[in-house]
Amino acid sequence: MLEKLKEKVCYANLSLPKHKLVIFTEGNVSGISDDRKYVVIKPSGTKYEEFKKLDMVVVDIEGNKVEGKLNPSTDTSVHLEVYKKFPKINSVIHTHSIYATIFAQKKEGIPCLGTTHADNFYGKIPITRDMTDKEIQGEYEKNIGKIINEVLNPDIPAVLVAGHGPFIFGKTIDDAVNNAVVLEKVAKMALFSNSQKPISSALLDRHYRRKHGKNRYYGQ
Repeated sequence: MLEKLKEKVCYANLSLPKHKLVIFTEGNVSGISDDRKYVVIKPSGTKYEEFKKLDMVVVDIEGNKVEGKLNPSTDTSVHLEVYKKFPKINSVIHTHSIYATIFAQKKEGIPCLGTTHADNFYGKIPITRDMTDKEIQGEYEKNIGKIINEVLNPDIPAVLVAGHGPFIFGKTIDDAVNNAVVLEKVAKMALFSNSQKPISSALLDRHYRRKHGKNRYYGQ
């Protein structure tokens, strides 16, 4: 089932190490079916060079495994919480990319300092609050999804989980991969910028809306 979605999710997962966003078994990509009943996700703890489309795992929206020989990612519940709350999000990515993770470990959001950031994210990349001991000791991954949902804005399709790392979102799988790559780029630029003064709201509006707004004119 969902063979085309499996292929897309597999390819997107394989793109993460190519873009130097993960190493070894880190990270995961998922995609949700058009009817939003099923999610395809990377299997848990598998090396990227060792898995293929047939290894992708299908779960239902409640997290029950529907198809696949391997166990789904341990982050599956995080993805499901986001899908349940945001019907326009169709792909979720988690990476441990170096520069974005530095901001997560500093427990700071990534300020919008220039137009590269504004072209993709409509403002500062948010950081979650710290999880409580109760949340950590309880349904940990599900609770990560819940604290992400507290700050997630689809116009800023990335969230830094404090002390952990980035989660990135998209209307499509390709869109989510693009956002993950750009997030790491703007995190690196922000970290090395001398100024921490955000760009003007006028410049932010212009760049974001020319690419994503109702009257967008960027592209073909």
